[in-house]
Amino acid sequence: MNFSRKKAVFAALAAGVFSLPAKAQISSFRDSLLGQINTITTAVPFLQIAPDSRAGGMGDYGVATSPDANSIHWNAAKLAFVEKNVGFSISYTPWLRALVNDINLAYISGYKKLKDDQAIAGSLRYFSLGNIDFTNDNAEKLGSFNPNEWALDFAYSRKLGENFSGGLALRYIYSNLTGGIAIQNNTIQTRPGRSVAADVSGYYNKKIDLSNKDAILAFGLNISNIGAKISYTDTKAKDFIPMNFRLGSNLKVDLDSYNTISFGVDINKLLVPTPPVYWKNSIGSDSLDAAGNKVIRAGKDPSNISPAQAIFSSWSDAPAGFEEELKEFTYSIGAEYWYDKQFAIRAGYFHEAATKGNRKYFTIGAGLRYNVFGLDFAYLIPTTQRNPLENTLRFTLIFDFEGLKKEAAEE
Repeated sequence: MNFSRKKAVFAALAAGVFSLPAKAQISSFRDSLLGQINTITTAVPFLQIAPDSRAGGMGDYGVATSPDANSIHWNAAKLAFVEKNVGFSISYTPWLRALVNDINLAYISGYKKLKDDQAIAGSLRYFSLGNIDFTNDNAEKLGSFNPNEWALDFAYSRKLGENFSGGLALRYIYSNLTGGIAIQNNTIQTRPGRSVAADVSGYYNKKIDLSNKDAILAFGLNISNIGAKISYTDTKAKDFIPMNFRLGSNLKVDLDSYNTISFGVDINKLLVPTPPVYWKNSIGSDSLDAAGNKVIRAGKDPSNISPAQAIFSSWSDAPAGFEEELKEFTYSIGAEYWYDKQFAIRAGYFHEAATKGNRKYFTIGAGLRYNVFGLDFAYLIPTTQRNPLENTLRFTLIFDFEGLKKEAAEE
């Protein structure tokens, strides 16, 4: 063996030997990251709350369920397949009822079919955070304010084929959390946050035969809240709104002329940056570079990422890699049973990884339909941490305008 070949062999062996501890350290570091809590936070999280009691009774699952007046939130594309020409609903959700009595979410939504293959819809979502007293650093009262947030939506849905439809929703978002109060010793003036966003959705359903029973298999996709970052001050600091990817399926089976059952699953993932892990100094604080910026140890810097870039980079930016990305998916499983299209019972389960928020809960619900009016109820049962909806009953009131016309005609 000549000298140059010996050098190559020695270099290869040395690289293999010394890389073993390095690989072990990297693996150990990634394992430690997987065990750390690294939740993704956004501005205006009220946009992610299930607004209606039907979906709320099925584990917050609804992207591929049969269309109704609340479809604009879950998947506007479904409205092209809605059976009735007009629908309207009002929903009310108490929030943190075990602690306070003045925080709630109100939701109004409705649709109108233009033709057999087209529909338009609109909704208003209002989130009140109750009355809050503001104080300065010396605990002196500065005043009181009722923070509130709302979003106004308009949607259009159209069939693109016999079994497929597409939908587009536009959204204006307003968030006033401070009432214009100044912060940091009156050096920074706050203001309401404003943003605009859009949803792009698709829906597919097909009638099938399942063991000699009529059934409908459906799939839904909704990429929601695609929009600009939001800010509450005149500084450069801006926060992402909750851009979200939702994919799901639903199977509805007519057991006989009176009994119908459906069940399915939704998968969700936020399309915003995952917080990176920063280097720490000897006292446990974040290490800073010469410019005063935190030094990233793992992950990607989210500060210079645009919303358009985040939609794509959010699939591969977790500090612990692919395993952590998988933990960022949440899962909703739900089922619904109808008797004679007049009485329904529902159940569902929602799962989120412990290091990404640890929301895990069962839900139950019921529905009633009688001529012009209908009522839906939902109740949440947490299995891990306490939940803002724990021990609260939320409800949705549904109006059937065609039923009203029919009732008037009979008189």
